[in-house]
Amino acid sequence: MEKNELIAKVNSVLAEEFEVEESVITAEANIKQTLQLDSLSLVDMVALIESEFGVKIPAGDLAKVQTFGALYDYLAERQ
Repeated sequence: MEKNELIAKVNSVLAEEFEVEESVITAEANIKQTLQLDSLSLVDMVALIESEFGVKIPAGDLAKVQTFGALYDYLAERQ
């Protein structure tokens, strides 16, 4: 999957699941703040990403993925 396609899919999936406008999802935006995630909904988001993209995100890696840009890069490296 091209990186542009990956970004579009991530944005679409997360915007729909967490009921936010896709326009607020930018590479620089903080994931937890933008999607208004608490610890439980963060786990839901990780499960959704793992399911949609067929990757496993270890808890140790999650701390490194604070922005949407970091998430795009993380997923692109694991495809």
